[in-house]
Amino acid sequence: MTGTQVMAEAVPESDRRTGTGTSPAPVRRARADWRKRGEIALLSGPALLMFVGFVILPVAMASVYGFFKWNGFGWPTQFVGLDNYVHMWQDHTFRDAVVHNFAIVVLSLVLQGPIAILFALLLNQKFRGRSLIRVLIFVPYVISEVIVGTGWSLMMQDAGALNSLLGKLGLGFLQNSWLADPKLALWTLMIIITWKYIGFAVILMLAGMQSIPEELFEAAAIDGAGFWKIQWNITVPLLGPTIRIWAFLSIIGALQLFDLVNIIWGQYISATAGTSTMATYMYQNGHLAGSYGFGNAVAVMLFLITLVVALIYQRFVLRRDTDGALTGDSGKARR
Repeated sequence: MTGTQVMAEAVPESDRRTGTGTSPAPVRRARADWRKRGEIALLSGPALLMFVGFVILPVAMASVYGFFKWNGFGWPTQFVGLDNYVHMWQDHTFRDAVVHNFAIVVLSLVLQGPIAILFALLLNQKFRGRSLIRVLIFVPYVISEVIVGTGWSLMMQDAGALNSLLGKLGLGFLQNSWLADPKLALWTLMIIITWKYIGFAVILMLAGMQSIPEELFEAAAIDGAGFWKIQWNITVPLLGPTIRIWAFLSIIGALQLFDLVNIIWGQYISATAGTSTMATYMYQNGHLAGSYGFGNAVAVMLFLITLVVALIYQRFVLRRDTDGALTGDSGKARR
């Protein structure tokens, strides 16, 4: 029996007829690929449908309604084109609201960031009662905005607890209209926001500090570096990705701020007090005024402003973190 005959007998009869002796492996790979795709579709399909139904579709519908004058009943028929957007930007109240939003963004970063890092540095040390302080500093964050807004509005009123306490302490000259005075209202809002959300920032910073190797601190201490020098040269630089993620979340939250302002300053006082935001403007001039076409136009503008800010931040700030997280050929290509 020759070698050629042995090889012919080793190949199955069906393969000899079709001439595809190596076909089972590609077939199995193709079946595995389809099975993998089916599993991905099965697992991600419901979430994708929810995202399309509750995010993409409402945004698309709002962008359509924004071109109409619509009272919210039936299908809009009175097409006005870009009139809603023109009227929006011609209204100084909306422009003031945009300025307030970006002022809140800047003040939130400037106030909450350093305070959160200092608290995290303190709570990262070992001392008695550390766990209790961690819990207490996080409590305001889990309290409902309605409760926070109601409590602070009662306390900060002209006849509220704060002014009453200042009067009893003989500090009546410090009494002010904390909520109505345009020179103080925005700072009052920032105090409330900082008190409410500082716990979230502290927890994030603490989580970031836990990932820093302890050997770095020990080596710096052996070299004679002091506590603050160690924190400035080791902790803060290595905490950079955590700080950037927190800043991104803080920026998005400040641009979409609504609940605390609406609860504390009511429906119409926020504009005169200097604390109105794009979201409160949308609520007042859209829902309360019964002008849902205009309200949808404001909602689309709020979405676009937030999206542009998020993309710019992603492009110039978060890119270093996303590039560093990539591995393999894609990471080499982007570097």
